[in-house]
Amino acid sequence: MTDLIPAPRAIEGPMRCGVLLDHETTLWAAPGTQTTERWLRSTLGAALGLPLRPGPEDARGCVRLLLDDSLEAEAYRLSVVAGRGVEIRGGDPAGVFWGAQTLRQLLGPEAFRRAPVRPGRTVGIPHQTIEDAPRFRWRGLLLDVARHFMPKDGVLRYLDLMAAHKLNVFHFHLTDDQGWRLEIKRCPRLTEIASWRSRTKFGHRASPLWEEKPHGGYYTQDDIREIVAYAAERHITVVPEIDVPGHSQAAIAAYPELGNTDVIDTSALSVWDTWGISPNVLAPTDNTLRFYEGVFEEVLELFPSQFVHVGGDECRKEQWSESPAVRNRIADLGLADEDELQSWFIGHFDAWLAARGRRLIGWDEILEGGLAEGAAVSSWRGYGGGIAAARAGHDVVMCPEQYVYLDHRQAPGEDEPVPIGFVRTLEDVYRFEPVPPGLTEEEARHVLGTQANVWTEVMEDAARVDYQTFPRLAAFAEVAWSRLPAPADRDFAGFERRMAAHYARLDALGVAYRPPTGPRPWQKRPGVLGRPKEGPPPNK
Repeated sequence: MTDLIPAPRAIEGPMRCGVLLDHETTLWAAPGTQTTERWLRSTLGAALGLPLRPGPEDARGCVRLLLDDSLEAEAYRLSVVAGRGVEIRGGDPAGVFWGAQTLRQLLGPEAFRRAPVRPGRTVGIPHQTIEDAPRFRWRGLLLDVARHFMPKDGVLRYLDLMAAHKLNVFHFHLTDDQGWRLEIKRCPRLTEIASWRSRTKFGHRASPLWEEKPHGGYYTQDDIREIVAYAAERHITVVPEIDVPGHSQAAIAAYPELGNTDVIDTSALSVWDTWGISPNVLAPTDNTLRFYEGVFEEVLELFPSQFVHVGGDECRKEQWSESPAVRNRIADLGLADEDELQSWFIGHFDAWLAARGRRLIGWDEILEGGLAEGAAVSSWRGYGGGIAAARAGHDVVMCPEQYVYLDHRQAPGEDEPVPIGFVRTLEDVYRFEPVPPGLTEEEARHVLGTQANVWTEVMEDAARVDYQTFPRLAAFAEVAWSRLPAPADRDFAGFERRMAAHYARLDALGVAYRPPTGPRPWQKRPGVLGRPKEGPPPNK
């Protein structure tokens, strides 16, 4: 049994005879496959100490890359033929790249290192043919860098980890109450003030513990250009998220006029240092709209993604309810209440983005009060939002917290560091089904795909992010890529067997994953208060 993750669609072989890769192996790349050619030399070649020099297409033992329009988008055919070499055909450049990721797994864990551990060693691959293609076109990972900032090198590392698992959408959560992480040149206080908080709650918001030092950081616009280009070389789309109208206290701390100044003294606000949902939300004024239009103009210059995420979730309405100015705004617009006001706010940016050739996507709360025709929905509160969106003709990305919020704890017991939410084991994630039951075939076509979300309130550094994300991201990647049976019929025991080999790959990559036997001593956080929830999560 081949130990590939995610599982490919079909395999013929492997057989004992095969192909040897050594210093004489050459690389031939047809037009359109240059990103994979560069990746093979810079990453795979560096790991194994193979120069992979250019050579003719018919060279014996050559690695050949080419496009094949008989294959679907992102599909590939990897052929290892004794006496001929390795050939990767892709339905498009991305398909060739995903085929190269499979080749890397076939070469063993040493192929996942940054330099050769056994220089001069010849690597053999058995004779076989692998046919493969993804189930979903949106196979995403959200990384929250607003709650705990991840320096640029860490972000680039996660793009590599995504590529190794054939994930192709990086949802970059850049702003929240606790920090603003993106340089906006016309609004310098967003990075001077909003990117730093004076201290940080350690653990759940009910924890008495604090880290009494400033925390923050931001990405310059050149950092973002580098991240986007690095992702594009790996056929990953970066979708930025700029939260409106809630989750905005950091922005209001930098620019107090954005808040509800007739309700509170917004000039006294600072970047939030604890967790939860801040009541300090944007005022629905023309000034606020113009401010964020300026922000989004710079966002569009940096991110070529078709989709722009605007948040739209967990917008507390107390200040709107108490504000005479907001009540007048509701009346002037002919709206019924604060829910319709939020819908109007989101609708404004939907139209603004659409006029510039982009599409708005937001969390499922944007369905409340009506949703603009072109908007898409990230369904996080369960299946309900996704079902409603698909039945209304909106595209949807399924990311229900009951299954794929990777900040939720991985096991019961006191050893799990800062236990949050429901127990979501590796098997639970493996048995997640992204397409909600009950949708018609036409409605199901609106499910663009699925996404795992990594919220970092209780993840203070990269090691904690690794621990919460892996190995569950490997299970999620198989759900997103492979055409698996119904959840109850999935071969989790077989997946566990393949994971035995995959752990060695993660070790070579330096991933601080949760071992199957439980956390290592240094991965625990004894005495740090979490928020565990008992019993199975609600399935709705």
